[in-house]
Amino acid sequence: MLRVAVESAAGLPKKKLGSPDPIASVVFKDEKKKTKSVSSELNPVWNETLEFDLKGVPLDSSSYIEVVVKDYETLGKDKLIGSANVSLKDLASSQVKSLPVKNLALVDENGKSIGATISMTIGYEPPAGAVTNPQDQQDGGNTAVGEEGDVTDGGGQGAVTSPGEPGQKIRSRNRKHLLANKPQDFQIRVRVIEGRQLPGNNIKPVVKVHVCADTHRTRIRKGNNPYFDEIFFFNVNMLPSELFDEVVSFRVYNSNSFRADCLMGEFKLDIGYIYDESAHCIMKKWILLNDPDDSSSGAKGYLKVSMFVLGAGDEPPVERKEQDNDKDDVESNLLLPTGVALRWVTLKLKVFRAEDIPQMDDSITQTLKEAFGGQENKKNLVDPFIEAWFAGKKLCTQIIEKNANPEWNQQLNLQVKFPSMCERIKLTVFDWDRLSGNDAIGTTYLDLTKIASSGGEIEGETGNSEMGFLPTFGPCYINLYGSPREFSALSDPYEDLNLGKVEGAAYRGRILVELSTKLDGKADKSVEEIPSDDILVVQKYQRRRKYCLCAVFHSATMIQEPGEPIQFEVSIGNYGNKMDLTCKPLASTTQYSCVVFDGNNYYYLPWADTKPVISITSFWEDISHRLDSLNIILYICNHLQTNLSALKSAIQSKAADARLVEIWLKLINQLIEDISSFRIPDLEGKSNLTALDIQQKMLRDRVLENIMKGAKHLFEEATDVNKCLSVIEGWLDKLKQLAEEPQNSMPDVIIWMLRGEKRVAYTRIPAHQVLYSSYSEQACGQYCGKTQTVFMKYPMDDTKGLKIPVQLRVNMWLGLATEEKKFNHYAEGIFNVFAELYENQAHVLGKWGTTGLLNRSKFSDVTGKVKLKQEYFLPPVGWEWEGEWRVDPEKTLLTEADAGHTEFVDEVYENETRLPGGEWKLAAEPYTDVNGEKVQGPTEIECPPGWKWEDNWAFDDNRAVDEKGWEYGVTIPPDDKPKSWVAAEKMYHVHRRRRMIRPRKRIPGAKTAADKKDIGDAEGWEYSSLIGWKFHRQQRSSDTFRRRRWRRKMTPADRVGASAIFKLEGALGVDMESKGDEKGTKAEASVKQFGANTPTVSCTFDQSNAYHLRVYVYQARGLAALDKDSFSDPYVHVSFLHHSQTTETIRSTLHPTWDQTLIFKNVEIGGDPQSVAQNPPNVVMEIFDSDQVGKDEMLGRSTCVPMVKLTSGMDASPKLLWEPVTHKNCPSGEILVAAELILKTKGNDTELPLIPPKRGEKLYMVPQGVRPVVQLTAIEVLAWGLRNMKTYQLAPVTSPSLVVECGGERVQTAVIKNMKKCPNFPGNVLLLKVLLPKEEMYTPPIVLKIIDHRPFGRKPVVGQCTISFLEEFRCDPYATVAEVAMSSKVALMAASPRDLHVNIDDGRQQLLEAQREKEKETVDWWSKFYASVGQSEKCRPYLDKGYDTLEVYDHELESVKEFMGLTDFCSTFKLQRGKNESDDDDPAVVGEFKGSFKVYPLPDDPGVPPPPQQFRELPDSVPQECVVRIYVVQAVDLQPKDNNGKCDPYVKISLGKKSIDDRDNYVPYTLNPVFGRMFELTCFLPQDKDLKIAVYDFDLLSRDEKVGETVIDLENRLLSRFGSYCGLAQTYCISGPNQWRDQLHPSKILEQLARWKGLSPPRSEDNGNTLSFGGRLYYLSDFEANKEIHEHLGPPSERIALHVLRTQGLVPEHVETRTLYSSFQPTLPQGKLQMWVDIFPKSLGPPGTPFDIAPRKAKKYFLRVIVWNTSDVVLDETSITNENMSDIYVKGWMPGMEEDKQKTDVHYRSLDGDGNFNWRFVFGFEYLPAEQLCLVSKKEHFWSLDKSEFRIPPKLIVQIWDNDKFSLDDYLGAIELDMHHLINPSKTPEKCSLSMVPDGTTPPKSGQFKSLFDQKSVRGWWPCYMDKDGKRELGGKVELTLEIVNEKEADERPAGKGRDEPNMNPKLDHPKRPETSFFWFTNPCKTCKFIVWRRFKWLFIGLVLLILVLLFIGILLYSLPNYISMKIVKPFN
Repeated sequence: MLRVAVESAAGLPKKKLGSPDPIASVVFKDEKKKTKSVSSELNPVWNETLEFDLKGVPLDSSSYIEVVVKDYETLGKDKLIGSANVSLKDLASSQVKSLPVKNLALVDENGKSIGATISMTIGYEPPAGAVTNPQDQQDGGNTAVGEEGDVTDGGGQGAVTSPGEPGQKIRSRNRKHLLANKPQDFQIRVRVIEGRQLPGNNIKPVVKVHVCADTHRTRIRKGNNPYFDEIFFFNVNMLPSELFDEVVSFRVYNSNSFRADCLMGEFKLDIGYIYDESAHCIMKKWILLNDPDDSSSGAKGYLKVSMFVLGAGDEPPVERKEQDNDKDDVESNLLLPTGVALRWVTLKLKVFRAEDIPQMDDSITQTLKEAFGGQENKKNLVDPFIEAWFAGKKLCTQIIEKNANPEWNQQLNLQVKFPSMCERIKLTVFDWDRLSGNDAIGTTYLDLTKIASSGGEIEGETGNSEMGFLPTFGPCYINLYGSPREFSALSDPYEDLNLGKVEGAAYRGRILVELSTKLDGKADKSVEEIPSDDILVVQKYQRRRKYCLCAVFHSATMIQEPGEPIQFEVSIGNYGNKMDLTCKPLASTTQYSCVVFDGNNYYYLPWADTKPVISITSFWEDISHRLDSLNIILYICNHLQTNLSALKSAIQSKAADARLVEIWLKLINQLIEDISSFRIPDLEGKSNLTALDIQQKMLRDRVLENIMKGAKHLFEEATDVNKCLSVIEGWLDKLKQLAEEPQNSMPDVIIWMLRGEKRVAYTRIPAHQVLYSSYSEQACGQYCGKTQTVFMKYPMDDTKGLKIPVQLRVNMWLGLATEEKKFNHYAEGIFNVFAELYENQAHVLGKWGTTGLLNRSKFSDVTGKVKLKQEYFLPPVGWEWEGEWRVDPEKTLLTEADAGHTEFVDEVYENETRLPGGEWKLAAEPYTDVNGEKVQGPTEIECPPGWKWEDNWAFDDNRAVDEKGWEYGVTIPPDDKPKSWVAAEKMYHVHRRRRMIRPRKRIPGAKTAADKKDIGDAEGWEYSSLIGWKFHRQQRSSDTFRRRRWRRKMTPADRVGASAIFKLEGALGVDMESKGDEKGTKAEASVKQFGANTPTVSCTFDQSNAYHLRVYVYQARGLAALDKDSFSDPYVHVSFLHHSQTTETIRSTLHPTWDQTLIFKNVEIGGDPQSVAQNPPNVVMEIFDSDQVGKDEMLGRSTCVPMVKLTSGMDASPKLLWEPVTHKNCPSGEILVAAELILKTKGNDTELPLIPPKRGEKLYMVPQGVRPVVQLTAIEVLAWGLRNMKTYQLAPVTSPSLVVECGGERVQTAVIKNMKKCPNFPGNVLLLKVLLPKEEMYTPPIVLKIIDHRPFGRKPVVGQCTISFLEEFRCDPYATVAEVAMSSKVALMAASPRDLHVNIDDGRQQLLEAQREKEKETVDWWSKFYASVGQSEKCRPYLDKGYDTLEVYDHELESVKEFMGLTDFCSTFKLQRGKNESDDDDPAVVGEFKGSFKVYPLPDDPGVPPPPQQFRELPDSVPQECVVRIYVVQAVDLQPKDNNGKCDPYVKISLGKKSIDDRDNYVPYTLNPVFGRMFELTCFLPQDKDLKIAVYDFDLLSRDEKVGETVIDLENRLLSRFGSYCGLAQTYCISGPNQWRDQLHPSKILEQLARWKGLSPPRSEDNGNTLSFGGRLYYLSDFEANKEIHEHLGPPSERIALHVLRTQGLVPEHVETRTLYSSFQPTLPQGKLQMWVDIFPKSLGPPGTPFDIAPRKAKKYFLRVIVWNTSDVVLDETSITNENMSDIYVKGWMPGMEEDKQKTDVHYRSLDGDGNFNWRFVFGFEYLPAEQLCLVSKKEHFWSLDKSEFRIPPKLIVQIWDNDKFSLDDYLGAIELDMHHLINPSKTPEKCSLSMVPDGTTPPKSGQFKSLFDQKSVRGWWPCYMDKDGKRELGGKVELTLEIVNEKEADERPAGKGRDEPNMNPKLDHPKRPETSFFWFTNPCKTCKFIVWRRFKWLFIGLVLLILVLLFIGILLYSLPNYISMKIVKPFN
């Protein structure tokens, strides 16, 4: 019995109107049962049980049920909502009686998830006596080797590799280029080529490919070895990290069978796996198909596929479509290399327990409980369970309700194929919710690459067997991070953090798990309980030790805006989280302080010498053995990184070789020393060791040893420093991989910044970075006891770090409590501990007292919310009071508004009131502040000390006010002042006010009030005008509230030193006895009290040193453009601790040179100067774009570490370095800076460096010694012209000129008069003399600006371009005298045109004509093309004649290295304009500048003559008329545009204003069209220089879509000196298929070449057999030594000229492959186009004849098959007379032409399996001999417009059938014969057997196959077979004659089908069938003769005799009486 309890569904989608009425039905083996419907509900609950009777048949492993949820309709059919399948494999195989299915996802009919889930439970009672399938219950031992073994290594036994062997490996990942983690375009292409050995008989396979929720399917094919060759494109836009976890799944279905069992096999693969392969592709690999449900079954066939993943800017790899040779052996080409059998393994994930899980549910039920007297229990409001997800499989633990520390103790068994293509196990802890969806609590990943090893990390000795190890992990805690823990009933804005998508901001608990891997063997249950022994074992891994964490906050700076007071909280795990009540309260928060302005741009917290300290104790497992190793490796890593950076920057700045070698030697020596002296700790005797620890240790030791060997080898052998770089970087990568500790159970230290009570920003510091280790100094964390700079960040920051919340300098130390004494070495300053409380008073009726305090107590904490008394406090254990309570006012909270400002504006509002319509009178409170609080009047306000007034009181009319400064408002009771103000007076206004202001300025050097510490109230009171407002020191008349702080100091009783603070656990004890009046229970009160009065700890630095800081800001480059004029106006805020300064603003540039020194005179830094020198604070630079209107926008941020000088003797000056600028975490330029921090000795300024020179009044320049050394340099500019200029402000650009700027100099060209007529500049060459730095790394960029000259003198910048690197333009000015950059064509244009004639002797003409006609049939242009790409079988006779081949480039001609992008004459620079509106987009391209640059040094001495000019003898820049021929050969892998996954492409060409649309010649249904078209156009260059070739998709009804286009710059091709206008042929032919097509003869071209190379003209002698050129003598015989000399060749003089030309590096005759792009996905290729272009200027005469490249046509062939006989056919029937017999007939067809199936007549009643037919099949087919493929054209559907063309290998399928008149015919066997690889037949039926047919796994023997096209005709016997249960069985043998004839032969030797006329060649007689062969129904006589007579002959004879005897007797009896009576009467008669 099978019982399905359907419980509920959740999240069903809404209908358009209302909600659905869901009804669920369950289908099991064609039996369907339904639940009742639930009316209008999206989360229905059914709770119904449906029962299925199994009728005594047990479940097997392929059983499943289908659950369908529909929307119930009273009338009509129910509508499908979603469905899902549940495999019953686990119930069938194991002893589980029930299978709970929770939250199973429902999918729609396309297999896409609809977001809804269903839950149910399935119970199963096996029928009595049923045996569970033993196959499903395998143990680890007995693998099903037989089936898999045959597959795995080409016959032989199955290779079961032991766990250690290199076979069982997981690939270690290295993502080659790290992609930016932002959503971007990707294209996944999957090509399904063919299948092999698919199981089943007479099947029709179809392949479905599923990628990223998109499914494509191939066409349906027939047979077990189908050929598909279809390509699918999947376009996605998503995060790379998400994409690489997606899966490509291949499923092969049999379209013939019913849905239930149609899946034949599947294969899955991570997209990340493909991306990690070289070139991001997998080419032509076989994949092994498996049954997804039955792990024990073997291979289900193979599929050959290619896959690639293309990211932005990736080139698709070129797929060679060569013939798949016979050796295409599946084994050697499997995607998983042979020997790595895909093994089933079980990943056993033991989930023990979790702790610290945060509250997730509302406490409504709890509150109810309380109301009825229950206990409140806030912390357990969570119902956790864990979901593990791997490779598409998902398992969940049980749900434990209401428990924040659940113990599951369950093992999840994930069954996977291994080595797996997926790499991460995802563990998510969910909170189960009855009603709503489950909430994620936290997500973590187990990365298999980190917890397993393939051994491939270690090179060299892969022979070792113990190299790799299988996945293993733990038992170990894993920490979860996500959104902050505080529960709120509203939705959590940071929910995504819990799904593991972004870095979590807070600790959310931890889970204890263990992972082990079991090979083979199958787990009985997917979820099982862990035995109690294992739970006991894991106890020892949970032993905790006490850790102490101390953090001293040195500074909090760069705060962007003032606001509520700020507090910092430090926590590790839950310890220290002040809002979590589960841990003891600890001194984990700093005191609240208000921010102070730094006088320039930022705010900071004024901690001065008293730094806040936090101290936390916490309890964790001791994993020091892991973290020590980690820190040591990081230490080595950091050393290497520092040295490598130094080496790189030395190489970049072109340092001397000696210096490079010195740095390099230091690097190698340091590395060898580090590895040898800092050993990783041994694991002997360490507690909580795991298997992974031991494996990691072995692996790390081995890798370090290898690196050390490599370093020693480099040290001895290396010669070139540059070559070593990649090796050293490889080492660094390896070390970084080793420095990952997967089993890190110590949570990160998290620092939160709180504003008021709100969490604002956080930072996470890994605990190991601040951990102290007693093992060695190197094993301590990088920042242990050191001050580090931390930039905090906002959780889930959408602006990606645009604004920094705060920059912290914090010193942390974390160590075991047993080692806390060690902290004393690290601690600086004096630590103080205080208890504190506040005394509050209110001002009532002119007196201060406690009466008006409302809800405040007389004594409270700082917030005023918690009531305290002095006598309640008790010091913690081990501490005692020192001294009494005393008043101690808090200095930092009392900042005045003007603190930090140098200029300030005082403001007062004057108020007047009236009755509506009355007179204005002074208000009751005439003077107030902006909030309406009473203040002193302007006459009473005095100027504070240290300030001076700048001006008198004035009315501020710069606001929304009337001319006298008034603004008006209406008071609405109960308010006493207006809420809003307007500037115009109306009758009903009753209140008006105006603002009075008076600016004041600080007197430099004078003491201000804030500096004098003792100013303020003598009794320490602070005042506020309202409770909760900011406090100030001086009492004002409007104050109504005051308070003062009392503090009492504590000291440790028994210990000394700073480490005593770790004893401050818990709050200060509160004496509860005196609290009888407290409402509620005491326990509750103490909890509320608990966190409030933790002691405050601070650290005082008695000595703080004064430093002098200089920041040298020189220049920046590559900043973003934020203004509309394509530029920005950058300035820099430079911040150092709590000081900041700003540079000047440089107008409209992206490459500003500030050349400015910022001097910070007195910077106080506490602590020891040595520690400051080791770890100085960073200088932070924030670059802004200054805007006149609106707020300045941020351009980016950069940091720089200052060089610290502690003694004045250090004379080294800092070096300017390029520091990267980042903007929203993306690179956004670079800034050239340096900084030095100099320690000042007391009061001595003389030792400081000299003051730098000034520029202007206040600006200091960068001094000599720091600024770059410059040299006078010439920049020659070739300004050729402008192209494709877009309009500017709707008007075209008509008269532009060019401005070139570099290094502060500028030069301008003349104006182009008319862009339309000639877009070239009149004066082409400009010279710029600039002082450029000698070091390349400092050179400023060249900036080009295009200025349009418009009416009324307007000159807007209409485009700009920046050339950042000048290196490529540098040249030696004296080298290139002879070389003149001039192109042959252009030089000729300048000369007068001559008439050219190609003379061919007439006598030869007629002879050649005849030959030529004949040749055209066998030799065409395509022969040349195929000969050039190496497809020799497609061009036989062509190659033998020794004709030319051409060059086929698999990329654009511009990408060929030798031709320098065809920009040798001038380069093209893209011009840009405008602001970067969207973040990721490049600015708009608005045109192109054609030109070039030469940069060379000028002599310093003015007397020396300057070098010669570089750009000379330029061609004329006038327009040319040209003929352009475009040859489009074919397209490859186009992007499909139609729903059928295909395209109907055609070509469209546009040039200037002309365009050609070739729509009539579209090629239907293909992605690889052969166009073979030539187009000819005329145009004017340079105006029409851009040739656009687009491929469109033809659509009959809708608009044609563009697939993609490519653009060719014809001007570059014409001007280039590589002769790219027309490629040079190999030989000079005057006729034939390769006739010369250029306008000029080779000799003329060579003459030109000589002229512009400055050589003497070439001379030819000896009838042109020799030629001297460029000082060399060439012989024709040398060139044509081994060549065939054919009749088409021209005269020798031209031939030799051509041969010489071909040695000069010119462009040869070629076909280029151009990538097509579309605007829809601008970065992704849309396919490729093979083509070439010829350009002929008209002035040089007519060009030669064009090539004919029309595509080849298929030829008609006929396959004649004569079926002679069959033998040994299976006898399938039993006759009436009980004989075995068959009615045999034979059927045959060619795949792809199924409609032309042909059958023989029936040989009835074959009793011995023999059949005689003499029957002819004739199959006509179109065949491309060159490609050896049949061309099949047919309509796919009756509605299709065109016939689709398929190319299919020519095959014949012959089947034997048994004919049945009244039922379906029975299939007996078949054979598939490939015409090209024909199986050799046997001569006699006896020798014919199944062994003749290859089984596909063993490679075929040579000579086993022949081609029928070569043999023409063959006769013999072939076996036919069928599949039974995966094995082949012989179904019969058939004797055939196969003959192939072409159309001509078919006409000469006709033959009819069957035995019809013309029955000849050969004539077929009627078969001589035995007489027994006939059909009983139509031949009654024969039936009698053969069936009845033969069988019942004796019966008949017996019957006849019997009848005769009976007759005889009857007659006898009849006549006897008569006779007797006669005898009696006449006896003798």
